[in-house]
Amino acid sequence: MTKNPNVLKWVDEMIALTKPDKVVWIDGSEKQLDELRAEAISTGEMIELNQEKLPGCLYHRTQPNDVARVEDRTFICSKKREDAGPTNYWCDPAEMYAKLTPMYDGVMKGRTMYVIPYSMGPIGSPLAKVGVELTDSIYVVLNMAIMTRMGADAFKNLGDESNDFVRGLHSKANVDPENRYIVHFPEDNTIWSINSAYGGNVLLGKKCFALRIASYQGWKEGWMAEHMLILGVKKPDGEVKYITAAFPSACGKTNLAMLIPPEGYKKDGYEVFTVGDDIAWMKQGEDGRLYAINPENGFFGVAPGTNEKSNPNALECTKKGTIFTNVAINNDDMTVWWEKLDKNPPVNATEWKGAKVNGVEYTAEGNNLAHPNSRFTAPAVNCPCISPEFNNPQGVPISAIIFGGRRASTTPLVYQSFDWNHGTYIGSAVSSETTAAATGAVGVLRHDPMAMKPFIGYNVGDYWAHWIEMGKKLGDKAPKIFNVNWFKQDEDGNFIWPGFGDNMRVLDWIIKRCEGTIDAEETAIGYLPKKGDINVEGIEDEVTPAVMDKLLAVDKDLWTKEVAEMRRYYKEEIADKGGRLPAALTAQLDALEARINK
Repeated sequence: MTKNPNVLKWVDEMIALTKPDKVVWIDGSEKQLDELRAEAISTGEMIELNQEKLPGCLYHRTQPNDVARVEDRTFICSKKREDAGPTNYWCDPAEMYAKLTPMYDGVMKGRTMYVIPYSMGPIGSPLAKVGVELTDSIYVVLNMAIMTRMGADAFKNLGDESNDFVRGLHSKANVDPENRYIVHFPEDNTIWSINSAYGGNVLLGKKCFALRIASYQGWKEGWMAEHMLILGVKKPDGEVKYITAAFPSACGKTNLAMLIPPEGYKKDGYEVFTVGDDIAWMKQGEDGRLYAINPENGFFGVAPGTNEKSNPNALECTKKGTIFTNVAINNDDMTVWWEKLDKNPPVNATEWKGAKVNGVEYTAEGNNLAHPNSRFTAPAVNCPCISPEFNNPQGVPISAIIFGGRRASTTPLVYQSFDWNHGTYIGSAVSSETTAAATGAVGVLRHDPMAMKPFIGYNVGDYWAHWIEMGKKLGDKAPKIFNVNWFKQDEDGNFIWPGFGDNMRVLDWIIKRCEGTIDAEETAIGYLPKKGDINVEGIEDEVTPAVMDKLLAVDKDLWTKEVAEMRRYYKEEIADKGGRLPAALTAQLDALEARINK
């Protein structure tokens, strides 16, 4: 499949270490994938769902101790501790290799090793990168077939001599949580994962490569790997503007990526296209602008909460060729169910751990039929609003970058940064307040810079400095940077912005700001919409002028507290712990404080 000596040598070394009974190279053909599906169904690793109602769909169950990413078992192993920085768990590479090598020794005896070549990004794209994952899990092969451009074609980007590929070694081993490790060696282009079978820890192209390793590569090579959706807004005149956006979890990222415009906008001819729902790789193009690709080829979405109202496009994605993990099964017709899919849990159900239950009684007692982090792996091609530019090897030109978090009071509905460095400061200050469901403590502020905290593969201070460097490189071609907050509340704790499709109204203002066709109010924190400039046609009863005033309010006392909190965060959580804080960001904080006090 490849003559590349670097690939062949490494695969041979890993075979010698793990000692599989058999080695299968994955060519990406449908014939080979069908054989693997049949084998997984015959062994019980996968369950075939109703092929009339859910053609090509399969079900997988992980062990109850293995249902999510494990941050305290996820390491960045750079030679120097300070290069990992304060947001990562660090270990010396030599020490980690010494610890894990005996665990991998003979771990695939009695098993098959699958060699998976894959491309992150369209084949032939100058923005794409190649990985090879070795695994003993058919579940991984079948998921990687959905999530990446997998198979022999991936080697086209690598060629016969290059050594620029990410080496991924995974074994589910005994799925032992005490010996579970997800380890990144950024200086070696290597990822090792052991004792997990959950997607986020074992689909090594996803967060492991596309963010942790790629963020490091981008730093070294002068591009950006970001935890951002990419969407295109097509205007009535046919022009499409592309936007990337970063949000911490539970802030509506996938819903925004697949947004359906309100009726008034649809009538006027507006459309929204999804380029990506999770990750953006961005490089400067020949014209000096920033271009983005979605390195993935599918969606690895959280099932609970996805329904016909919250995200009809995401739901539609799951109707064929999808792998469901840890959701519930309706035994009457072998379809799937999860919380908030609808209000009718199946009576004859199998809950996510495998027990047969009466779903109506089971949920009435407060139990979940589907695990809260249950997933669907769906091909991007299924998405009704997938962008025509999805496979464009050059990527799409980005006009705006949006940051957002979940804030009850401080942050207005939308504001624009004064310039790129101010926007970088806004990204560094991304945070969300916890809800009661999450922690039992309401309103605790969780900092999640650029929504990248668990995914920056190197020192967070160097990562911010890289943002500032990219701004210098892009100059006046740089995208404009904005902050949004869909979660402002009234005195009774009710959200005062309708959200979902109505977020199009904010995107509309953002696009007009990028085009320079609309003015703005200069405030201490940035540029805010002028009165009447956010279109509320059709929602006037809900978003009255008084409500809009609340949505756009900048409260001096709250922002004084915000500045104090950012000083504490920069000092105690970044600088004091070895985060190399750029002076440019401290200067931005000083300037913000001066403007507020003025």
